Amino acid sequence: MDNPILTIFFMAVVGALIGGFTNFIAIKMLFHPYNAIHIGSWKLPFTPGLIPKRRGELAQQLGVTVTKYLLTPEVFRKKLLSDDIRQTVLKFAQEKVEEVIFTDEKTILDWAKFVGLSDLPKTIEGKVDGVIETQILNVKNTLSTKSIEQIIPENLHQIIESKIPELSTYILNKGEEYFQSPKGEATIRKMMDDFLSSKGTIGGMLQMFFGDSNALLGKLQKELINMLRAPGTKNLLVNLFTQEWDKLKQQPVMNYLHEVNFESIIEKAQNYAKKELAVEDRLDKSINYYWPEGNEYVKMELLPKLLDNGFQLAEQKLEDVVNRLNLQEVVREQVDSFPLKKLEELVVSVTNRELKMITVLGAVLGGVIGIVQGLIVLLLN
Repeated sequence: MDNPILTIFFMAVVGALIGGFTNFIAIKMLFHPYNAIHIGSWKLPFTPGLIPKRRGELAQQLGVTVTKYLLTPEVFRKKLLSDDIRQTVLKFAQEKVEEVIFTDEKTILDWAKFVGLSDLPKTIEGKVDGVIETQILNVKNTLSTKSIEQIIPENLHQIIESKIPELSTYILNKGEEYFQSPKGEATIRKMMDDFLSSKGTIGGMLQMFFGDSNALLGKLQKELINMLRAPGTKNLLVNLFTQEWDKLKQQPVMNYLHEVNFESIIEKAQNYAKKELAVEDRLDKSINYYWPEGNEYVKMELLPKLLDNGFQLAEQKLEDVVNRLNLQEVVREQVDSFPLKKLEELVVSVTNRELKMITVLGAVLGGVIGIVQGLIVLLLN
């Protein structure tokens, strides 16, 4: 070209086009192509793009960086276990406890239905019936295989045996009081008259021999009282009661309970228990009814303690939990499996302006280089 200005302009335009296009291609080659391109057995150079080619290394380095510098136990501790978080959680829990749990609008039956226990009263009554039946049948089975001596505690044996002399004394004293009473005298008289009447002539002769019946009554009454007061009588009763008690102890309990209707006892016990428990009526009341001070206690004492213990435990276990999460591997897997197209769109959406400026800068530099080259050519010519 004879016109130097036109030559410099032409070389500037060519340089700008080459510089801009080269930068544009370089930017595109960061992501494209996604996969290697083969021509026969020969792989086209610079395929796949830089990021797809180094994707595994990038994912690995991101995982290391994130766990080492970004998501460390100390970061979690500062962000999740701070005093502000604790106060926020405490306030939220206190509000929910008051609004949801300690309210007169919900009864215990409502709470039971909420957690899926719609037949709670019947369930409880069924359990009570089962316990009563089991216990009574256990008692029956125990009584069926044991003697009286086996089921009575040893200390009760000793108490009963120690009371036998007292019982004998009590019976003798009551007998003496009875025979000295008018009713006792009437009994003795009737027994005496019946005895003499049953003996016929001999009875009449005896009555004539002893004279007045009142005198005979007095003698019999005196002899009966003397007999009751005699030491031998008490010893006799003590020995008799002791022998009978020893025999009784060896008897199976069921010998004395064979007429007992255990089914009826079970049914009556179950009905009584259900009547006294009144399960449905008791459950048809709110938690506040049974625990009026519960709202204040839970909010001011229980929840703060639970949160303090929970935060302390979380702080102690935080590092172990973070290590168990294996965030490095999680980040690596996520980055490695993230779609390349989405990753490209993400990078381009964030750096679109800068990438365009790089393309423009390449064009500008190419144009400047073209001008310089044009000037050099003119000077050399």
